[in-house]
Amino acid sequence: MQTTVATTTILDLLAKELEQEAVTTRKMLERIPDDKYDWRPHPKSMDIRTLATHIADLPSWVGMTLTTSELDFAKNPYNPRVVNTTAEVLAYFEEMLDDARKHLSENTDEYLNEEWTLREGETIYLTSTKYDVLRMTMSQIIHHRAQLGVFLRLLNVPIPGSYGPSADEMGM
Repeated sequence: MQTTVATTTILDLLAKELEQEAVTTRKMLERIPDDKYDWRPHPKSMDIRTLATHIADLPSWVGMTLTTSELDFAKNPYNPRVVNTTAEVLAYFEEMLDDARKHLSENTDEYLNEEWTLREGETIYLTSTKYDVLRMTMSQIIHHRAQLGVFLRLLNVPIPGSYGPSADEMGM
């Protein structure tokens, strides 16, 4: 009797992590009140619309990273989608998540050590492996989701738990 062992790839692990983090990200995005999209906690802070759009857009970096060798903002300026409601930001997040899933399932680990560069013309912000950029993308989703949590807390919106129950969910 021959036994086959399933091989888990790095991209499989990243896809699993993306799905796990998407659950928490979705819960956080769902909490944004539609009348607070222009709110910001400080003049130097992003408003909630900009922050939520950035969070929703970040999964698109998976496909971009796996299919290109760089992002040059001088040639491709960031033009985020305009969202005005929580329904719109959630739909955008799901669209970008589907794109990330597609690229993770259609690619192989062999490309993960290839170099990828983030630049604006001659100014290079980052040169790293595609794997490192994918990890950074996951970290950015988590970082900005936590930032949104602070914004929502300041608005007295109950915060969902991320890796366990939140103080709000525990009735504190």
